[in-house]
Formats: sequence, structure tokens, C-alpha cells
Amino acid sequence: MSNIVLITGASSGIGAEFARYHASNGSDVVLTARSKDKLDALAAELQDAHGIKAHVFALDLGAPEGAQVLIDTVTSAGLQIDILINNAGFGGQGRHIDRQITDELGMIDLNVKALVALSHHFGREMAMRGKGRVLNVGSTAGFMPGPLQAVYFATKAFVKSFSEALDQELRWKGVTVAVLAPGYVGTGFADRADLHGTNLVKGGGKTPASVAKHGYNAMSRGELVTVNEMPLGFLVNWIIPLLPRRSVLKMIERMQRK
Repeated sequence: MSNIVLITGASSGIGAEFARYHASNGSDVVLTARSKDKLDALAAELQDAHGIKAHVFALDLGAPEGAQVLIDTVTSAGLQIDILINNAGFGGQGRHIDRQITDELGMIDLNVKALVALSHHFGREMAMRGKGRVLNVGSTAGFMPGPLQAVYFATKAFVKSFSEALDQELRWKGVTVAVLAPGYVGTGFADRADLHGTNLVKGGGKTPASVAKHGYNAMSRGELVTVNEMPLGFLVNWIIPLLPRRSVLKMIERMQRK
């Protein structure tokens, strides 16, 4: 029985741990990210450890037509994707008007546009077969506005809203869509987002392996939105929505200020 997962941003961090966890169940993986060397090393590791097939497609998903290139490559390889994990994404610290607009728009291209394109194509294929799962990696950032990461927080709010609506549209077709909304995770995210020196990352975060396992299992159970830390989930779902908006904005800005 086919049980192939396509994982974006699979070369490191949570994406690589998704691949390890899925492969440990004896199922094949399709790995994509920009770094071919890292993908090849991960593919070799998984094939040696679990005897599965690991397909590597190295490309820049955030580039113009990047998602379509991936779709065409997967189609040409004759692969049926049973699980789609949209994990690729990045952030960036600083005031919006002080950051390079190319970086801000590139964030939208990867975090939003590529995710939508892949969800559209593979979600439609799953619906036609009457079975499939999509897991979109969001963030607790998607529950609130984020001064000093305005675009990143906004992209994750989009991911949360889009995923919930898509699940409602597809569930009756046998396809579920889940959102994994973790807090800070100890990956290379802080390096690219330039978050070192902020209170947001001071605690070190949860491990990529624990977050990936939590999200994968929640997806398998058909959950809609899951936060990997119970106290944090209570905070973003029940406390922050009740606080004055200006208070929330000031609190988030303090967390992300150097």
C-alpha cells in the first residue's frame, strides 16, 4: 500500500525529523529543499536505517515557479503523494520598513504562495482518490500580530486560516488538513531570522524531533490545529485573545527586541 510523504524544507530541523519519523514506520519519502548535499545525506541515512526509498528533489521552492517545478518533477517521477507536509519557511527580525523588501516578499513567496500551490495540486489529487493527509507547519505566531516580525507572523496567520478552511472543504472527500503551531524550536530558524539576542529564543526551545513527532501524530489522528506545548496552547487560544490588543502588541515587540 502506498504511503509516500512529500516534505518541503526537509534538509534539516523539523523537516528532517519528519522524514526520520515517517521512514521509521517503513514508508517512502520525497525530500525537497535547496541543499542537495544535505538531502542526499539524509536520504542515504534513511535508506540504510529503514530500507525505504528516499527520493531527492533539490530546488528553491520560493523561486518563481518553484512550486510548479516541484509538482512537475514529482509527476514525471510517477510518484503518488499520500501525505504532504508543507514545512519550508523562514522569518526575519526587524522593523518592516528597515528590512529589504525582497526578503519580505520572498518570505511570502515561500511561506504562503508555495504552500498554497502545493496544497492545491496534491490536495486535489488526494480528493480524487478519496484519501490523503496534509500537514502545514504554522506557528503560535499565527495567533497574534508580530511587531519586529510583521510579515512572518502574518504569513503564519494565513497558514492557520487557510488550513482550517481547506480541511472543512476536503474532509468529506476523505482528506484531512492539520496545522502544527509550535512555539520556538531549536533549529536554524533563529540564524536566518536574526533572532539571537532576543527573549523569544532565550529559553532554547523544544527539540525538532519532539515537535515533528507531535505534529505527525496529531495529523494522523485527524486533528485540526495543534500546539506542541499545552501551557502555550492555552495561552494563545484562551488568554491572548482576551487581552487588550495594544498590550499584546507591546508584549510581542518586547519579546523580539534585541
